[in-house]
Amino acid sequence: MTEVLTEEQLEVLNEHKYSAQGSSISEVVMQKFWRWLVEQVPLWVSPNAITLVGLIINVATSLVLVYYSPDAKHAIPAGALLLCALGLFIYQSLDAIDGKQARRTNSSSPLGELFDHGCDSISTVFVMLATALTMQTGTNPDWLFLQCFAATFFFYAAHWQTYVTGTMRFGRIDVTEAQIVMIAVYITTSVVGHDIWAFQVPLIGYELKHLMIISSIAVTTLSMSESFSIILLEGGAGKNGSTIAGTSVLSPVIPIGTILVMAYTIYKKSATHIFENHPCLYIIAFGLAGAKVTNKLVVAHMTKSAMSMLDSSMIGPGMLFLNQYFNTILDEYLVLWLCLLWTLVDLCRYSVFVCVQICDYMDIYCFKITSLEKEKNGRGTLSSRPVTRSQGRKKKVN
Repeated sequence: MTEVLTEEQLEVLNEHKYSAQGSSISEVVMQKFWRWLVEQVPLWVSPNAITLVGLIINVATSLVLVYYSPDAKHAIPAGALLLCALGLFIYQSLDAIDGKQARRTNSSSPLGELFDHGCDSISTVFVMLATALTMQTGTNPDWLFLQCFAATFFFYAAHWQTYVTGTMRFGRIDVTEAQIVMIAVYITTSVVGHDIWAFQVPLIGYELKHLMIISSIAVTTLSMSESFSIILLEGGAGKNGSTIAGTSVLSPVIPIGTILVMAYTIYKKSATHIFENHPCLYIIAFGLAGAKVTNKLVVAHMTKSAMSMLDSSMIGPGMLFLNQYFNTILDEYLVLWLCLLWTLVDLCRYSVFVCVQICDYMDIYCFKITSLEKEKNGRGTLSSRPVTRSQGRKKKVN
C-alpha cells in the first residue's frame, strides 16, 4: 500500500483537535431533530459508515437526474425530483449526526473529521449539478458553469480559511440553509414544473434561475466575507501571519485556480462545444478534481504541512487541454471520458490510501468502532493492559 502521509504528518495528525466557531440560523431547530435522530442509531454503527451511506444515497439520487437530463436542458419527472430531495435530506441528516454518534460511542478521531470533509467535497459537486439540472441551467452554458464551479470554489475557500487560521468558521447562513433551499427547489419544481425557472422577473430582466444563482453567490460571498478578509488582509495564525503550516496564505489558490482556469479555458476554446453538449460529464470530471485538491488542503490543515501546488488530479483536465492544443487530434468526447475516469480513480485511490494509513497508525478501523488493539487483546495475542495510540505506534516501529 502506497504511503501518502509522512511519519511527521501522522504524528501531527494524531494530536489534531477539531476547532470550529459559529452556527447557522437553522441549527437551533435542526439540532433538536438531529439529537433525536442519533438516539435511534444503534451504538455499534460506525460514524464513518453513517457518513458514507449518506453520500452514496445523495450521489445515487443526483445521478437519477443526470440520467433524465444529461445536457441539463430536458424536463425531469416529478418522482425523480422528489427522490433527489429525499436523498439530499437524508444526506444532510446523516452528515449532521455522524459527529454525535462518534461522541456517543467515544470513537472520535481525526480520521472522522477528514472522512466527513472528504464526503462533503464530493457531495458539493453532485448537489450543485442536481440543482442546475432541476432549473435547466444548461440552456445558458455560462450560467451553468458559474453555478457549479462557484460552489466548488466556495467550498474550497472555506477550508482555505481554516488552513490559514486553524479554525473552521460557520456563518449565520451556511451549508445547512443552502441544502434546505435546494430541497425546496426540487420539491417546488416537482409540483409546478420547470417553467418556473424560465420566468422573467419584472423590472430586473433576468430569468428566475439567474436571479437564484446571483443571490446564492452574493449571500455566500457576504457570509464568507470575514474569511476572505482574514485570508487577504489580516493574515494567518502562523509565524508572521502565515498559515498554520508556515506557508503563504495565498499559496492554496494555485491548485484550485489551476483547475478552474483549465475548466473555463477548455470550455471556451472547444471546437466541438464539449461543455455545452456534455455538461454533466464535464462538471463531474472537473468537480472530482476539485474535490481531490480540497481533500489535500484538509489534510494539509490537519497535519500542519505545506500543500503541494501540483496534483495528479490535474492530469485528467490536462488531457483535454493538450488535446485542444494539438488541434483535437482525438475525439474530445472520448478524452472527456478518460478525464472523468482518471479523476475518479485518482480521488478514490488517494482517499483509500490515506484512510488505510491513518487507521494503521492509530490502530483503529474506518467502519468499525472496536479498535484493532481491543480485538487483539480479546484474542489474547497482546497484553490485556490498555495501549495508547502512541505506545501502539512505538511497538510497530520497534
